[in-house]
Parts: sequence; C-alpha cells; structure tokens
Amino acid sequence: MASTDNLNQLEPTFMYTQLFKEILLDMQHNDQAIKDFLTYCQHNGCVSSTNINRFEKEYNADLAIWWYTFPSNIYSMLNYALRTLDADAIITMGFFISHLHQQLQQLYEQQINSYERKPFLVYRGQGLMKSDFEKLQQTKGGLISFNNFLSTTKDQEVSLDFARCASTKADTMGILFIMFIDPCIKSTPFASIKQMSYFKGEDEVLFSMHTVFRVNAVQQMDSQNQLYQVELQLTSDDDPQLRLLTDRIRDEAGGGTGWQRLGILLLHIGQFNKAEELYKVLLEQTFDAGEKAHYFDSLAYVKNDPGIYEEAIVYFEKELETREETLPSNHPDLATSYDNIGLMYANKREYSKALSFYEKALGIREETLSSNHYDIALSNYHIGSLHGQKEEYSKALPFFEKALAIAQTTLPSNHPDLASAYGSIGCVHWIMEEYSKALSLLEKALEIREKTVPSNHPDFVRSYTHIGMMYASTGEYSKALSFYEKGLAIGKKTLASNHPDFAQLYNRIGLVYQNIGEYSKALSFHEKALDIVEKNLPLNHPVFAHLYNDIGLVHYNLGQYAKALSSHEKALEIREESLPSNHPDFAQSYNNIGVVYGNMGEYPKALSFHEKALEIEQNVLPTNRPHLATSYNNVGDVYERLGEYSKALSFHEKALEILEESVSSNHPDFVQSYNNIGFVYNRMGDYSNALSFYEKALDIQEKIHPSNHPLLAVLYNNIGSVYDNMEEYSKALSYYEKALDIREKTLPSNHPSFAQSYNGIGGVYNRMGEYSNALSFYEKALIVQEKTLPSNHPESAHWHNNIGGVYQNIGEYSKALSFYEKALEIWQSSLLSKHPFFGISYSNIGGVYDSMGEYSKALAFHEKAIEIREKTLPPNHPSLAASYKNIGLVYTNMGEYSKALSSQEKALEIYQKTLPSTHPSLAVSYNSIGLVYYNIREYSRALSFYEKAVEILEKTFLSSHPNLAFSYNNIGCVYSKLEDYSKALSYYEHALDIRQCALPPAHPDIKSVKESIKIIKEEMEKNN
Repeated sequence: MASTDNLNQLEPTFMYTQLFKEILLDMQHNDQAIKDFLTYCQHNGCVSSTNINRFEKEYNADLAIWWYTFPSNIYSMLNYALRTLDADAIITMGFFISHLHQQLQQLYEQQINSYERKPFLVYRGQGLMKSDFEKLQQTKGGLISFNNFLSTTKDQEVSLDFARCASTKADTMGILFIMFIDPCIKSTPFASIKQMSYFKGEDEVLFSMHTVFRVNAVQQMDSQNQLYQVELQLTSDDDPQLRLLTDRIRDEAGGGTGWQRLGILLLHIGQFNKAEELYKVLLEQTFDAGEKAHYFDSLAYVKNDPGIYEEAIVYFEKELETREETLPSNHPDLATSYDNIGLMYANKREYSKALSFYEKALGIREETLSSNHYDIALSNYHIGSLHGQKEEYSKALPFFEKALAIAQTTLPSNHPDLASAYGSIGCVHWIMEEYSKALSLLEKALEIREKTVPSNHPDFVRSYTHIGMMYASTGEYSKALSFYEKGLAIGKKTLASNHPDFAQLYNRIGLVYQNIGEYSKALSFHEKALDIVEKNLPLNHPVFAHLYNDIGLVHYNLGQYAKALSSHEKALEIREESLPSNHPDFAQSYNNIGVVYGNMGEYPKALSFHEKALEIEQNVLPTNRPHLATSYNNVGDVYERLGEYSKALSFHEKALEILEESVSSNHPDFVQSYNNIGFVYNRMGDYSNALSFYEKALDIQEKIHPSNHPLLAVLYNNIGSVYDNMEEYSKALSYYEKALDIREKTLPSNHPSFAQSYNGIGGVYNRMGEYSNALSFYEKALIVQEKTLPSNHPESAHWHNNIGGVYQNIGEYSKALSFYEKALEIWQSSLLSKHPFFGISYSNIGGVYDSMGEYSKALAFHEKAIEIREKTLPPNHPSLAASYKNIGLVYTNMGEYSKALSSQEKALEIYQKTLPSTHPSLAVSYNSIGLVYYNIREYSRALSFYEKAVEILEKTFLSSHPNLAFSYNNIGCVYSKLEDYSKALSYYEHALDIRQCALPPAHPDIKSVKESIKIIKEEMEKNN
C-alpha cells in the first residue's frame, strides 16, 4: 500500500517477495522438494493426512492451479507465507510457487488474444482490519500491490457476499474490490482458471504474484454497516525508488546459483537462522574454494549478528585461509576477509587487533578500488564503529561521515546500508549529547528501514532502541518506553531469546522505569538483561559494569544501601580490570559509590569518591558536558551535609551554569540542580530564594513525570520545609502530606524517605502545639530510620532532637535532655566539629537546662551554639538570632537584665532584616524583650512589646495555639502589676483555655496560670 507522503510508494515486502519469486523461478525443483513440503505440512499440522497422501500420489506441475483451488489449506498457507514474508514456508513451497506461476503464464499467453484488447471488470470480496482500511483510504490516487496470488471473479454477487460476511466481524471492514483490467497493459500474468479449477462452476480469474493497481475511488456502500466499494485499475506503474533498490539488491546477490542468491536474500530480510541452515548445506555440497570462502563469510556474518563471536571468528579465519591460498595478496576479496576478522575482534573488545585487520582491509581497497567504491565506505564505517566502541567519539565521527558520503554517491537513496550509517552517526551525536542532530539522523535511519525492509526485520530493533534512548536522554520517558516496546515486540519475533540486543533493550526499559520511579519493574528488567549477558559474555566484560551500576541505582532508590554499594563496587572492580585508569566510566562508578556513602552518613568517604569522579571528568570531558554538572552537584551535596554552605552553593551554581549551556530548559537535570540550590538556600535561611528554586524544579518535574513520581515527593517535602521554616504551617502540612501520599503509593513501607515525611509532618504538629500528633509522627520516623540506616547516621540525630523537643514542650525535661544528648552524641561521631548542626544540639540542651533552672549550664551551651553559628553561618542568619534570644532568656532568668536586653535586641535586629513583619519569630522576640522590661518593672514598655507579639500571633496562628497562651499570660501579668485586674483575669482565662486544650493536665504551665487566676480573683475580692 502506498505511503500518504508518496502515493507511488509500495511496501518493502513487494520487493522481497519479487526477488524470492525470481530466484525460485530460476531454481530447479525435483521430487525431493515435494517430499520436503509434505514433511513440513506433517510437522506443522497445516494439511490433513488424507490430503498429504493424495498430494503425494497425484501432484504434478500441470495440477498446480487445481491444488491451489482445492480446499486443502494450501491456498491459505501460500498466501499467508507471502503476506508475512515467512521465508521458511516460501522456500518450502518454492516448487509450488514456480509451477503455479508457470501454469498461469501459459494460460495468460493462450488467453490474451481472446480479450481483443477490450478492458473488463473482475471483483474480489474480502475483509480488512480497520487500521489497514484507514491506510487504504489515505492511498486514494496511489498504488496498492498484492504480493500474493490474487483470486478474483467476474461474478460481482459472489464477491459481494464475501464482503458482506466480512463486514459483520468486529474491527473488520467488508471490502468489494472492483478491478478495471486493461489486457493491453504489460503486467503480472493472469488467466481465467474456470477449466483448471477444482470449482468448475466459478468464473474465477487468478493473478500471479505482484499485481499493482491504482486506487481510483473508495466509497461506502451502505451507511448502516461497514461495507465499502474500492475501485482499482490495473497498472504497469511502480515505485521508482523501490525499483532502484530492487536492482541494487539483485546485483548484490550476484550471478550465482539460485540457492546462493537465496542465501543472500535471507540475510537481507534478517532470517539468520534459515540462512545459516542453507549455508551449512551448501558448504557440505561444494568442493570449490571460492564457494567455500563465500559460505564461510556468510556463516560468520550470521554468527556475528546474534553475537556468537567465537563461532563467527572460526568461520572468518577459515574464509581467510581459503582465500590466502587461492588469491593474490592485494585481492579485494582478501580485504573483505580482513574486514570481517576485524569486526570479530572489535566485538570481543580486542581493539588493537581489530584496528590492525581493518587497516589491512582499507589499504588493499585504496590500492585496488576507485576512491568512491562502496567497500571503502565499509572500511571507514568499521573503523568509525571501532572508535565508537572505544568511546573515542570525536575520532569516530569523521570515519562515519566519510563512509556516508561515499555511500550516498554509490547506493540508492533508500538503501538499508544508508540507514545503518545514519543510525551510527546519530548514536555518536546522542552520546555527545547533541540531541537534535541525533534525533534527526536516527529518524532518517528509521524512515529508510520503514520503506525498504520487512516490518519484522531485526534492524528495527536497533532503530527503535536508539530512538528510545534518545527520548530517554531528553526526559521524554513515555515516548522512550513506547519505542523500546516496539523494538521488544519485533525482537521477540525475530531474535533468539538470549540475543544481546535483548539485554540492551531490557536494560534500557529498566532505566526508564527507574526514571519514572517504578523501581520493582526497573529491577526486574535489569535482572533480565544481566541473565542474558551472563550467558553470552565473560564475567569481566565491561557490559557487566554497566548492568551492576544500573542495578545499584535501583537498590539505592529503594533505600537498600548495602545492596547498592555491593553492586557499585562490583562495577568498579570490573572497570579496574578492563579499562584505562582515566576512563569516564570510572567517574560514574566513583560518583555512584559517593552518593551511597553520602546517604549512609559517611561524608568524608563520599567527598573523596566525588572528587575522584570530578577530577577524571575535568580531564577527559568538554567543559560543558552535563556529566560534569552531575559531579559538581554531588560535591556540592556533600559540602551542604558538612555544613559548608558557601562551598555547596558554589558547586551547585557551577552545575547549573553547565546545564544552561548544554541542555534544553525543561531537561530533567535542571530539576536536581534547582532542588540542590533551593536546599542550600533553605539551610542558609534565605527562604524566598529557596522557594523560588524549588518551584522552578517542581514546574519541570510536573511536566515530565507522572503525578505519583517519587521525585515529586522530594520536591513537595522540600517546599513544605520552606513553608515550615517561614511558619506558614497549613501550607507546610499540605505539601508534607502530598509527599507522604506519593511515597505510600510508590515505595516500600520501610523506605528511608518515609522518615523524612513523618519528620516534616511531626514538626508542623509540634509547632502548631499538637504535641501528641507530633510525637506519634516523630516516633514513626525514628522507627523507619532504625530499620534502614546505621545507628550513628546523622539523620538519626534529627529525629532524636525532634522527639526531645516535644518532651520539652510538654514539660518532661529529663526525657527531653536524654534525646538531645543522644542527638549530640550521634553528630559528634559522624560530622566535622564545626558543622552548624552542633549549634542545634547545644541550643536544644541549653533550652532544657534553662527550663530546669540550671542557668549556668544553659548559658554555657547557648554560648557554644552561638560560637559555632558565628563561624559557619551568614551574619544575619535566623539561627544566630535564635541563639541571641536564648542567651537573653537565660540572662533574664538570672536577673542580669541589661545583658538580657542587649542579647534580645540583637536577635530582633536580625529578625527584622530577614523575616516578614508578621513572622512568628518576631513575636517571640517581642515577647522576650517584653519580659525583660517586665522584670525591670517598666510595665508600659513591656505591655507594648507583648501586644506587638499578640498582634502577629493572632494573624498567623489558630486561636488555640499554645504560643498565644504564652502571650496572653504575659499580658495578664502586666495588667496584674498595673492592678487592672479585670483585664488581667480576661487574658489569664484565655491562656488557661488554650493550655487545657493543648497540654497534659499536670503540665506546670497550667498549674502556673491557675495560680495566677486565683491570685487575681483574691485581689478583685479585696477591692470589692
């Protein structure tokens, strides 16, 4: 059927079945051919034993038409084989195709004059699948070919009955073909077979193979059903491009015997098993040295394609030995032998040997052939492939381009070898991350194959795989998966189950599932790939390193760090045995091991591996390669974890700069880069910048990944963290819950990421004063952490700190101190001594000692906290303000009010510079300053600061928030001192209502406010 772009284009099967027919007609068929056919029928159960016996006794060449029409299933077998290009069946029925065609040719010659040059009509009724019918509709005005023998009739009603019957089937259109036949047109032979047919009563006209028609009209016959009338006109027109390619392939098959030409055709259509079977028979039958060399060459080609390299090299060496004995040393056929052996050594990764043979071949060809001879293109192509295998892409590209330039001058523009050249150059551009060039070339390769090779040819596996890889690299995972699955479907029809192409496909599919967060599916496909490779290659082959690397990534994403490390170390070990020490693959191994160590909390080891990776990539890669961005990001991550935020930001910004120069603006790598920068800004307290970068990351992520992708959970969690730090708790809780929902749907229940979600939600509940909820989520986080991470992992300290904070808030100070001290102990064993996290621990412990009235201890820990923070944080960081505030509170409790006021004012100054005017931390600062003024009996000033605090808290918190209780209590105290007892009582009662809802009944704050209310009421009674 014609293409909608080129209406004279025919399907490639037209060419191949035509070549089959030419070869089969040229071959001699003896009685053994009939016996082989009957054995085939018995083995496949496609003809009944009764008809097999009858065929064996009665068949001869003059009865071909009778047997074609006899209801024995031979008609269906033959036409199915021709439609689907089933080489095995076509060859087995070769004698019958030859006899049937010859009998039709004889009848055609006998009958042609009886038509008296007058056109006539014949009809055919059949069903077409809806998809095929849609193609037919688009072909109006174009060509349609019937590659099989075509049965028609002069009786329209008979054909219409067939069409009506077909139209009743689901997804099938009933088609009545009305065919206008001009007997003057030179075309495929046809004849009335009324006298020869089993069905004497039918007025049947049978056309031989390869009838071509022009589609004149397509009309619906009845609006109530799926019945159409299609008008066709017999034509001698053809597809000129396909004709040129047919001539070229016919020439490539040479002038040998029919069997020799048949072998070459089988290789062209990718029927390697059948070709191998044929060549082995031919090899046993010949004593001619030249023929033997040809058969050895073909058998080696067959063995090369499925990757059975050891067998192939034996055949190629026998071919070379035969040719060296019979040919001069510079004969072009010797160049072919050298080329073939070079190919084998290249496949075995013995590159120096391969290059030596390739260069011998090229030397002979340049000496004996014209400069644009196609064999010189082949030599250049093979040398380019060798450099590609060695990952010397800049060296590979000129050889591929030279090969393509020669091929373009010597081959038809649609020759399949041009597809190979375009595909190879496209792959180089893909590896060099020049994606638009790569896609254009890979699509050219696919376009040629769609026009020139059978639809189930193994070359489609490579085309679909390469385009899938291209889309995966640009983050278009659904497109990538679609192409991979197309390749897999064809491969299953045409390749052995352990063919190396399957390993590549399975691994690529696994990588897509990794990228879309379906880790169990990813692991399954990677393990399938590993199973195939283990059957084909030695265990130290570099391919194993890639597979172990990919399996390690799945384990890492599943939180299985020990398994991940084991896989990555296996990959590194293989690379150390097989690659030079500065090979880029080492950078990949070092980075992967570094990431695992980072997540295990072993930061010095992580930094060491990432720096090794970066050093290699800086030496061997261009400065704008995305791989470099990954390494810069990895180093930045470790510095962030070590608390060196300015260094971290510097490395992340270098990574972003590289991505901006090298990939499209919505590339997935930007997600990680923006996320990393946002994370550092969040740590540095620059919340607006943090939020801006997180939202940039989220915008890309939502466009390229499904709504339940685990990476979305990371971003939601991070955005929640910023809102949490900004004390916008409802927004924070919303984002944390979104993250948790995704993780519950996509990750195993003990995945470390759950600890992150539980921690975030627990933190919000803690700051909202819902302490029982907070404690519940923090404890869940700690349970997950204890199951999945080492006991001294830095993340564990966070969970201990958080639980300690809740116990402090509910007045259980000894429990709080125990958890805080455990956190400090963990950080002391896992972090550098100047890490900002120590400031958190010292501050927390100081806060508990303050609550317990041990002020000197409290002051000592708060001063340690401020010392660390002054060394590691920017001068206006909110954490510094918190330290000054804490010191001020201790001085207040110690009665050193001038020192207290000085510290609190420093804290307020920082908050005012860095936080919005309604931020709750400002309220805390106003409360703290108010407390100092209260203690020095400047009540009006105290009231002013307390009221500022309440104004902020009433805008940002629910009316039941414990912080409001604290402020109301403070204002009550001031009014009590000012002897305005009614206002004092009102504020104390507000405070009591809130505390009774939020705190345990025995909490000291409840006891304290009840005591204050009792005193106020007593004073009011005295005054009354």
